[in-house]
Amino acid sequence: MRQMEIEKQIKEITRGAVDIVSLEELVERLKKGRPLRVKTGFDPTAPDIHLGHTVLLRKMRQFQDAGHKVIFLIGDFTGMIGDPSGRSATRKPMTREEVIENAKTYQEQIFKVLDPAQTEVRFNSEWMSKMKVSEFVRLASTQTVARMLEREDFKARFTDRKPIGIHEFMYPLVQGYDSVALRADVELGGTDQVFNLLMAREIQRAYGIDPQIIITLPLLEGLDGVQKMSKSYNNYIGINEDPSEMFGKVMSISDELMWRYYELLSSRSLEEIALMKARVAKGQSHPMEVKMELASELVERFHGKKEAILAREKFEKVFRDKSLPNDMPETSLKLDRPWICTVLKDCHLTNSTSEAKRMIHQGAVRIDGERIEDADMVLAPGTYTIKVGKRRFARVKINL
Repeated sequence: MRQMEIEKQIKEITRGAVDIVSLEELVERLKKGRPLRVKTGFDPTAPDIHLGHTVLLRKMRQFQDAGHKVIFLIGDFTGMIGDPSGRSATRKPMTREEVIENAKTYQEQIFKVLDPAQTEVRFNSEWMSKMKVSEFVRLASTQTVARMLEREDFKARFTDRKPIGIHEFMYPLVQGYDSVALRADVELGGTDQVFNLLMAREIQRAYGIDPQIIITLPLLEGLDGVQKMSKSYNNYIGINEDPSEMFGKVMSISDELMWRYYELLSSRSLEEIALMKARVAKGQSHPMEVKMELASELVERFHGKKEAILAREKFEKVFRDKSLPNDMPETSLKLDRPWICTVLKDCHLTNSTSEAKRMIHQGAVRIDGERIEDADMVLAPGTYTIKVGKRRFARVKINL
């Protein structure tokens, strides 16, 4: 592979990366000119993939675009153990049925980012469920208890005399062996996975395999700008969310966090992002316009151009309604049948469904800036800004 091509790949591969172990090893493998085997593991602990997951998926796609083979490893075996990373207590193991059900949805969602032709989907139960006890003893013998207690979360729990399950020691061992079974050249992971990733290098050496290169990527902050994006923190943007919901959530992030999202999620070059940032700093571009460009790009990626245009139009229509107060109450409703009149009553915008009907017939109800005339309307899941009369407002999230 020519030096210029290697430099181009390195520039793209290192974009947004926190650390690489090691860059020299990566350059040496690229010089060999063969496609690298790039592994990333996902434990199916929840059914939905969110934008935080796509930081890793997009890095995988960059490797694919450079001609390398990526392995999307579904940790159906490790998922039943539970990753102890960052945990102050033992994670409750998932059942086999829960893991398999979640794994199905992962397979349906990942190809919104990855190229199916260059993706190898594997399950680590393929080799772990067949491993004999004697083989697992050999695997366990590659590490010591002292090495395991170097891990910060284990060390903290040991110091505080909090229990550490023996099965939790198995997790980094199994993740490391995955790299042996797959003969991984590169493994990608979040900064919370450093211990597991480094252990995989040690285990590969123990099995006579050249250690993989490790590329760690940052954990994307959620909508709050503080905690990592996670369903458990309710600060996530799911890639299967309604287009308008996704657009609105992106628009809700701070102007400062917007640049972080651009760097980690956008397809724009770093040079282009730097230019946009400079224009905003000079007052030549408004942050809201730049943020809408980001929201449009993300919605288009997962829902298509038409939906992105409609989501932007819907947002702009609501924003243009200057009568909306900043302290508008927000409500989340879970209804089997979100009939508009029930929604108005449950949000305390009307006292009854009868009043709701009357207000609709009088033309006094607007949803996202549009006057509603059909009192039989049933709302789809999503987030809506509802105005009744001149002084009653609410932002409502509908869940089924």
